[in-house]
Amino acid sequence: MRRIEYSRYGGPEELRLNNVEPKAPCDDQISIRVKAASTNPMDWKIRAGTMKMMTGKNFPRGVGTDFAGVVEAVGRAVTRFKVGDAVFGAMTVKESATFADTILTAEDTAAIKPESISFEEAATLPIAGATAWTALIDTAKLQSGQRVLVNGCLGSVGRAAVQIAKVHGAKVVGTCSPGGVAEAQALGVDEAIDYRGFDPKTYRKSFDVVFDTAGVLSPGQCLPMLTSKGVALHINLNPKKMIGVLFTRRNKAVIAKTPSTILEELARLAANGKLKLSIAGVIPLADAIPAITKLEANGLPKGKLVIVP
Repeated sequence: MRRIEYSRYGGPEELRLNNVEPKAPCDDQISIRVKAASTNPMDWKIRAGTMKMMTGKNFPRGVGTDFAGVVEAVGRAVTRFKVGDAVFGAMTVKESATFADTILTAEDTAAIKPESISFEEAATLPIAGATAWTALIDTAKLQSGQRVLVNGCLGSVGRAAVQIAKVHGAKVVGTCSPGGVAEAQALGVDEAIDYRGFDPKTYRKSFDVVFDTAGVLSPGQCLPMLTSKGVALHINLNPKKMIGVLFTRRNKAVIAKTPSTILEELARLAANGKLKLSIAGVIPLADAIPAITKLEANGLPKGKLVIVP
């Protein structure tokens, strides 16, 4: 089988599309024929070595976390899936290797794919959707009627956050580029703001939740915008933000969790037409390395990049 992998931490020039010998699943694993995988900024952060405390020093390593595909084999302890099931999910950071023909992953990293959505659509959901869910539902405990600011509402996590917040009855204010205002409103944003003119000082005590998906608001900027019990959520952490999170209880770091329970919630929303992420392009595995290199250099496109074997 083919797999994109690298033999040392570094830039995209380390990536290679190699032929590797497939392995049989362990007791709690499922083998999946990949139908689609999507990219996340986390993929190149892992490859660059910024997460080596979690990923270790064993090489070669695969690339990619999000996947959708069909179960080809199951370990003898697996109870939730059978051969032929269409599934989607996210591999762990340590095991990431979804840019491949076939993957082995633990049973609890996957969920049944809704029949009503394509493999490509399903592959966009896990990391972005689970990050938004972890932030808004698990961390902020979002309630109906609350006001939420999604800073960067048209990024993948931002789009997921807007849709999840609306499903839970929240009022959403979102920042985006001036050309994206109409798109943000169509997505469900109640008030769309050109990010260039956004001034946190004018929104004093306006929000129960501030979700900085763009990673440009400081903890100090977020606090005045919060109501008395409000929280600010941060996913793009730097040392300064970490200090702010550590010393102010209402600024919280969010790390995506992708257990099957959250994946099943995402599947339910997607099946009901309540959660859908934008796809910027679909490319074959053979052409993925140049596309990943370009994506990393030029920033995220308007939507997710999906790789299909």
